[in-house]
Amino acid sequence: MKTRTVLAAALVATSGLVGLAASPASAQAVPCVQKVAVVNNGGFVMNFQITTRDGQLSAATDDYPINQWRIVDLVSTGFAEGVDVRPLVHAQAGNDVPGNVFVSYCANGQTATYTASGTTLNYSVTLLT
Repeated sequence: MKTRTVLAAALVATSGLVGLAASPASAQAVPCVQKVAVVNNGGFVMNFQITTRDGQLSAATDDYPINQWRIVDLVSTGFAEGVDVRPLVHAQAGNDVPGNVFVSYCANGQTATYTASGTTLNYSVTLLT
């Protein structure tokens, strides 16, 4: 243990990092995806928009019933790569519910799939892992 401490101190001293504070890495949501899909497993007709942490919104998808899904390619939204996004689901005659977690936008062809489950006034939007 003493050897590790001495080695670490020697590395810091020789690297010129003495007295520098570590800066936090920019936190990016995981996973990093290009597309967002929402499967309607709820007892309602719905549509969704993509929303960012600062409240920007994409255009809404068309309305669709239970057992169907829609996908939004983030390239079509105008959002910058690296921005964190999640779906905002609108149930007809019901509540608006955001996805439970954000994902990051990367032009990599990957898709994050969420599921909307429950009833018009009581449902959740959950990222599938």
